[in-house]
Amino acid sequence: MTAVRSVLLLTNPRSGVGLGSRTAAAAFERFAARGVTVTEVCGTSADESARLVRAAVTGADRPDVVVVAGGDGLVNLALDALADTGVPLGLVPSGTGNDLARYFDIPRADPAAAADVVLDGENRTIDLGMVEREGSARRFATVAATGLDARVTLRANRMTFPRGSLRYTAAAALELFGRMVLPYRMEFADGTVLETDAVMVAVGNTSTYGGGMPICPDAVPDDGLLDVTVVGRISRPTMAVLLPRVASGHFIAHPAVSRHRVTGLTLAAEAPVTADGEDFGTLPVTIRVLPGAQQIRVPRA
Repeated sequence: MTAVRSVLLLTNPRSGVGLGSRTAAAAFERFAARGVTVTEVCGTSADESARLVRAAVTGADRPDVVVVAGGDGLVNLALDALADTGVPLGLVPSGTGNDLARYFDIPRADPAAAADVVLDGENRTIDLGMVEREGSARRFATVAATGLDARVTLRANRMTFPRGSLRYTAAAALELFGRMVLPYRMEFADGTVLETDAVMVAVGNTSTYGGGMPICPDAVPDDGLLDVTVVGRISRPTMAVLLPRVASGHFIAHPAVSRHRVTGLTLAAEAPVTADGEDFGTLPVTIRVLPGAQQIRVPRA
């Protein structure tokens, strides 16, 4: 890629409980100081922001990079707008989880340094996931969660305290009082069918969610596969003991946990779905990999 001369800066002032405004301002200042033309987009709604990004990247004067100054949710908003355009994605993190930036070692507490990665880094082509149901399809970059972990994410999104990854811990403790085990039916792309009771099923393009919890620890976002982690029938007291181990990844060794690597699967259960920390509705859905679907600016090797 030639030198970055223009960026479209997608912002959300509410990202990171107000941190988004400060992060976007610092990134804007850094880009401008380095002679880059910056156009800021901040719609009054998610739909409007997506429309503005799509119009910019398909227009005659499209930017060299679309830079998201926010968290994984704002990244998710940009993914469909960038689809099939060839315009790379840049990250200046300011959200709660920032799991995509975490995976690629993009600075999460220094917006100027993150802006420098956009300008001085290199493109890496990654896969995306696609969540499909009749009449709709949405892309995601990190993890699609169903069951308990999706309920935890939805609750955490409604909370204003505590901040950061501790919000997910608090939400998880509260959700343990709800329904735990659900009957799932999974049909993998190779025709294999798995019917089992499970607490949650996570489908990862990258390894972590919730601010660094390695739910799919071996997931690699450019191997053409999705990693599926199934947490089977576990009692409420056992799950309470297991939850702290999710943050460290040690839960993977539990005998109730199974893992699979697939190009896609259909999931059915009475459960919500989240992806990139966003509400994706409810099951059933089909989730499949989109190999090499997006370029992203990352630090040079």
